[in-house]
Amino acid sequence: MKNILVYLALFAVAFYGCKGKDKADLIVYNAIVHTVDGKMSKADGFAIKDGKFLEIGDGAALLEKYESTAQLDMQRKTIVPGFVDAHTHLLGLAERMYQADIRDVMSMEGVVEQLDKYRQKYPDKQWLVGWGWDQNKWSDKNMPTKQLLDAKFPNIAVVLKRIDGHAVLVNQKALDLAGITSKTTVAGGVVEVKNGQLTGLLLEDPAFNLVLNKIPQPSEAEWADMILAAQKKCLEVGLTTVSEAGVDKKMLDLLEKLEKENKLKLRIYAMLNPTAENKTHYLAKGPYKTDRINVRSFKVYADGALGSRGACLLQPYSDKPDTRGVMQKTPQELEALYNEISPKGFQINTHCIGDSAARAVLDLYGKILKGTNEKRWRIEHAQIIHPQDMPKFKQFSVIPSVQPLHVASDWRWAKDRLGEERIKYAYVFKDLMLQNNMIAFGSDFPVVSENPMHTFHAAVSRTDESFEPDGGYMPEQIMDKATALKGLTIWSAFANFEEKEKGSIEAGKVADFVVLDTDILDTDNLLLRNTMVLRTFINGEEVHKTE
Repeated sequence: MKNILVYLALFAVAFYGCKGKDKADLIVYNAIVHTVDGKMSKADGFAIKDGKFLEIGDGAALLEKYESTAQLDMQRKTIVPGFVDAHTHLLGLAERMYQADIRDVMSMEGVVEQLDKYRQKYPDKQWLVGWGWDQNKWSDKNMPTKQLLDAKFPNIAVVLKRIDGHAVLVNQKALDLAGITSKTTVAGGVVEVKNGQLTGLLLEDPAFNLVLNKIPQPSEAEWADMILAAQKKCLEVGLTTVSEAGVDKKMLDLLEKLEKENKLKLRIYAMLNPTAENKTHYLAKGPYKTDRINVRSFKVYADGALGSRGACLLQPYSDKPDTRGVMQKTPQELEALYNEISPKGFQINTHCIGDSAARAVLDLYGKILKGTNEKRWRIEHAQIIHPQDMPKFKQFSVIPSVQPLHVASDWRWAKDRLGEERIKYAYVFKDLMLQNNMIAFGSDFPVVSENPMHTFHAAVSRTDESFEPDGGYMPEQIMDKATALKGLTIWSAFANFEEKEKGSIEAGKVADFVVLDTDILDTDNLLLRNTMVLRTFINGEEVHKTE
């Protein structure tokens, strides 16, 4: 009996000693890994299996423990979780890559010149569509009119979208095709008329959609190519999840088709437009999720943008006292919409830029939510918040979803719109973060850059691409680097109900991560904007590599 036990012991030692290492699909080591876990821990590497992080820790120990045919020596490069952009317009980026780019033009005369070049390049286009004008950059900062467009392009419709997407300038040909006259009125929008004549300026969706809906749309195949081109730009800058702020069923169906064809690599958090079709289909269907697409929210517009004076303010604009902006829906309409959507389990995300719009929406949220909750309703932009309304974010567990790059783009002219006193409670992102100790960061691309490092830089410096103003705009609102990284990862994931599966490098979460050439938590602010994304991984699959 004693000999049998000895033999069994020797067999067990031999068997388990020869069992070998655990299997992993990929081992990453010799890196500076910022995990963004609850302790903001650092690690040297991690192992991945089946598209998820298996273990995080010391690279040498992981190489001892796991066997993998794929191993990456990162040579002390920095790794962070894949960037999660809380507010984007991927479809807008796709569309605008194929339109005349007039972002850098400095006058209306320059716009016409740029359009003429575009027209010569694409002589067969039926409509001349451009985007990106911003009169705040011009010497003449008045809103433009159609006069020069009519003179240069009398026989082809011209449609020019402002950089913020809340104003469109069109020529007479486009107005005629849309049937717009000086008598045309539209609820929630403005068809501008001066001295009895159309100026060509249309403010907010209800007005300019009268024209946009007349433009021939790309085919499904063309849209697919456009979306994949936009996806490539996102992956190149380390975006692994984008929150699409306004999408309709037709485009969502196409995105799902691209996913089934294994062409959609980006993860998409979809905010549905509250159209009749969307409500009929998705309220009956309810929230649902695939590997790459999460459909569980609606995007609602309360007002417009500050740059075009469409943001709804409590008091008149300082530089245009005859207007307070535009509410796109009445409080009664908003309340009815919220009560229609909320019982179906969808999150509600409302665009509020002006302090009047924010007050109206926060009060409606409070009326419905009643107190602290787990609904995670959001205020998109939260750009101007009256101090009396700030505590409502905590009181009703409302998430501020903000865009630090709007500080960089707006600081030179925002005071003109708001005046000395009101500007003090605009773009107060640190104050907003302190309400619930959390804030979601987005870009609002293509209104601004899709590069999350530009967003990161704006958050930690409050300066623009020229590193101005010196010391940062309203420097008391500067975020520390760790907080800014959370805003671009775990907190944006939380705002999307996805913090348990992404947003940090932790065991069990999807293996979405980015390799950077700079340790962004330990470098000078001047170097941040030029940080290069070397590699992007989603589900452990490399989807971008900088050669």
